[in-house]
Amino acid sequence: MKKTLINYLGLLGVVSLLSYTSAVIFAPVAYPGYNWTAQAVSDLSAYNSPSKMLWEQLASLYGVCGMVSIMMVCVFIHGKTNKTIRIGIYLFAVMNWISNVGYAMFPLSDSGNAGAFQDIMHIYVITVLVVLFSIASLILIMIGGYRNKKYRSLAIWATAALSLMFAGAIGTGVVPREYFGIPERFSVFAATGFNAVLGIYLFRGFGAVGEE
Repeated sequence: MKKTLINYLGLLGVVSLLSYTSAVIFAPVAYPGYNWTAQAVSDLSAYNSPSKMLWEQLASLYGVCGMVSIMMVCVFIHGKTNKTIRIGIYLFAVMNWISNVGYAMFPLSDSGNAGAFQDIMHIYVITVLVVLFSIASLILIMIGGYRNKKYRSLAIWATAALSLMFAGAIGTGVVPREYFGIPERFSVFAATGFNAVLGIYLFRGFGAVGEE
């Protein structure tokens, strides 16, 4: 298959993942006393966080590249794959919009949960919507993918992402507070990682994946 600009734009999903990963790894350098095993990733970008500026610099490509990639995926799959997978990917795109716009509008006011209005919106509205749309989209992609062996590998990736999300959600509720940050990272990397996976599928033309 001859690649077009849309296919190449899928690689921005990988750039988005790398940008996010670099922010998670290196932003703590500007946050004295930050404990990654106990604290959430969002503490690094909290409104009054000492690492906020470094976070924004390192993660500058995360949001824009991720959005361009997922929207190009939506454009490319029109009329391709089966309807269940398409709906799942469209919902995943909606989740990305909610995440990018919602967290930008309502960053944490302080590390943890200070109880301010924006903290309530960040944790109990935006995060809940992101989780619900993520679960719904991944389940649909799994159903559509396992029905068609042509897209079974995509379904396996969706299963892995959903498993990481559940592991993160369950883990944050059962592990001691000093280890909260470990399972929390399972959840945050699951969505970003799957966005990169979709970008790679776009680069390779979807239908060609798994048939080489």
